[in-house]
Amino acid sequence: MGETTTRPCDRVACTAEAVMTLTYVYADSMVVIGPLSTTAEPHSYDLCARHAERSTAPQGWQVIRHSVLGA
Repeated sequence: MGETTTRPCDRVACTAEAVMTLTYVYADSMVVIGPLSTTAEPHSYDLCARHAERSTAPQGWQVIRHSVLGA
């Protein structure tokens, strides 16, 4: 308990620490990028700050970026 665990970025060959989670919402044609989820999810991608910033959506999709207030 109280142990902090970090997760690596899911991008191939990236060893940076994940700080954001990217999720595809297929039904709404959206990519949602927000704060790192509390647990690793099988249908989401944990990304480092660099890869989260560079992420784009498929053509015709929207990108929604959530941020933590005060961050």
